[in-house]
Amino acid sequence: MDKSLFRIALLGAVTGLLAAVLVTLFRQCIEISQTLFLPNGRVGNYEALPGWLRFALPAGGALLLGLAFERLPASMCSVGIVHLLNTMRFRKQSLPFANAVVQFFGGVVAIVTGQSVDREGPGVHLGAANAALVGRKMHLDEGEDTLLAAAGGAAAIAAAFNTPLAGVIFVIEVLRVRYAVNNIIPVIVAAVVGAVISRLVYGESPAFAVPALSIGSLGELPIVVIMGLGIGIIAAGFIRASEQVARYTLSWRPLFAFMLAGVTTGVLAQWSPAIMGVSYDAVDRIFHNQTGLQTLAVLLLAKLIATAVSVGVRLPGGIIGPSLITGGAVGGIAAMMVSHSLPQLQGSTSFYAMVGMVAMMGATLRAPLAALVALMELTGNLNIILPGMIAVVIAEITTRALVGDLSAFTALLNVQYQREEATVEDDAKVAGVSTDNNKNFDI
Repeated sequence: MDKSLFRIALLGAVTGLLAAVLVTLFRQCIEISQTLFLPNGRVGNYEALPGWLRFALPAGGALLLGLAFERLPASMCSVGIVHLLNTMRFRKQSLPFANAVVQFFGGVVAIVTGQSVDREGPGVHLGAANAALVGRKMHLDEGEDTLLAAAGGAAAIAAAFNTPLAGVIFVIEVLRVRYAVNNIIPVIVAAVVGAVISRLVYGESPAFAVPALSIGSLGELPIVVIMGLGIGIIAAGFIRASEQVARYTLSWRPLFAFMLAGVTTGVLAQWSPAIMGVSYDAVDRIFHNQTGLQTLAVLLLAKLIATAVSVGVRLPGGIIGPSLITGGAVGGIAAMMVSHSLPQLQGSTSFYAMVGMVAMMGATLRAPLAALVALMELTGNLNIILPGMIAVVIAEITTRALVGDLSAFTALLNVQYQREEATVEDDAKVAGVSTDNNKNFDI
């Protein structure tokens, strides 16, 4: 028996357990905090807040976060999946756990105060940082330490969505873990353990309950193609918008940058309060056809703007959840247009919403296979895999045609590296030292 494989698989199990516990604790802190002050003690019930409070809450939360981040060392302010990519794939150092502590408390404050970010991005960082801590305690080499961090990220995704296989594919596509048996075994073990812990705590549907889905006939496939094309364009626009916000605000103080996000969210929440926080209750309403066309259109536009600003200014939250919300809104809009224009087609609103969600997730994160696997695991319905594949592929091709190989994560990371390169060049000019101007930070 290969003792090294058994050892790393066992470490994967430990990593999955600890990551799932930490991610579950993170989610519990958010939900308990929301039940304490939101109307009727209901998680995510921002819609019931008066208009002035829907503005004051995200603005005040951004102020609090900005003041806190300005008192932290700059090295501790980097959080989320972009920080994880930066550390794992370029600097070849173990993830600092201090940043994960900042991510935990900063993420709780950001989400509870209604910022337009998710808990899954922070969860991936927390799971990976927790795994890196285990790696340091075990004195692992560089390769094993990186692999264990990827396993922690997979466990976090599996625990968040009850999708262990999608968690494995996520780290291959997004974190670019090279596929090999010795690499993938600990990742699979961690994802399975993460999903088991999540099911013990939250049951079968940790993020949102997926209703029965149905497609009326193959005649609806052209609608799916058009929807995939539209989602690809929207995803490309979101990536570019996030990139431009990041480029414009990179030199700003955290207080000013975070306040921009808080005020933007607060203003947009006057028209669409569903953009605040995690927003999975909005997905539930879309699934059950409880949202009107105008409301969905406003939700889509407001969520895109608020999230692009929030992730662009580096708030401690993620974009996986917002990509699902915006994709679901596109799907809901498509379903309503079909029902009005082509009543003979009988595809359900939940079908279009779910296909839109995974297509937007795949195009925004550049993780089409993870999105398709998530579709399969979330629905358990093989009949929608074909239209799901069509939408995901069309959205991926369209996005790639418009922005190249960039994902939302790599776009933000490139802005950061271009800034660092410019700083190095300026310092070198002052010192009279030449630099290599051909260094490419694209990934």
